[in-house]
Amino acid sequence: MNGQSPRHHAARVEAAITSGQAARSSVVASWRRSSRLHRLDPAGRSSPNRLSEAELHRARERIAPLLAAARGAMDRLYQAIGASGCCVLLADGEGVPVDRRGTPADDATFQSWGLWTGALWSEEHEGTNGIGTCLVEQRPLTIDRDQHFFTRNTLLSCTAVPIYDHEAAFAGVLDVSSCRADRTDVFSSLIALAAGEAAKRIEADLFRRAFAHARIVLTQAADGQCGGLVAVDADDLVIGATRSARAGLGIAPGRALQPMPAADLLGGDTARDHLAGGQRAVLQRALLRAGGNVSAAAKALGVSRATLHRKLKRFGLNAH
Repeated sequence: MNGQSPRHHAARVEAAITSGQAARSSVVASWRRSSRLHRLDPAGRSSPNRLSEAELHRARERIAPLLAAARGAMDRLYQAIGASGCCVLLADGEGVPVDRRGTPADDATFQSWGLWTGALWSEEHEGTNGIGTCLVEQRPLTIDRDQHFFTRNTLLSCTAVPIYDHEAAFAGVLDVSSCRADRTDVFSSLIALAAGEAAKRIEADLFRRAFAHARIVLTQAADGQCGGLVAVDADDLVIGATRSARAGLGIAPGRALQPMPAADLLGGDTARDHLAGGQRAVLQRALLRAGGNVSAAAKALGVSRATLHRKLKRFGLNAH
């Protein structure tokens, strides 16, 4: 496999672990976890374990919102790279692929490699690999060929990107895998870029679905690029923020956000103007639909009559 015998690869893995390279190499650190923590043998020949159909069904049910949010982005990613002999996998937080895209002509090959829904790709089961190591390190990475722990996986190249949910908690992994021998470094870089963009689209769709009744505001990163998404309710309170937005705003990830005034959190005249302009338009539309009736407009917006009066006064709007 890939020019190596199982014995040669196993010896190379063990030599790297015992030489202390784990402190300098994330791959060797993963090899060490695979060998010492999970007691795996790199020369092991057993095929990946798989869930039963009932277990896979339950796994899909547990992450139904992520599955729904990921479909479009997975379709587009596969359309971009599928013809080059790659498959696209969406794995849950346990390292189990729950959805995939692949060329039918390649299905038998990928299924034989375990790159299929229901397979167990955590480091505990498969050692160092794209999905499992991404689960542990929670960062985008590529495990290329003989960087895998098991010799039987050393023909694979796997690029994995973490996906975070609407509360910025780890939700799953988007993976692009190939077993083509002619995969180049340049092509691998393009795949990593495409997978990263697809993961961002999934996170944005997941966030918008979770805050469907809120106004979504883009935050700006230090380099001027989009820093993330923030959800603002009808009372000008921030009720949600993506992981990238939280990082820029100094908010801890992985838990529900305590509502806070948007102007206080976002700061700056530009942010306030953005919010004010959006709110004014929302208020005007609500009043028009209610025929100028403040009580009816307040009910439609989900705020109290007093809150609506305060907002109308703030924006210089008059009810008729």
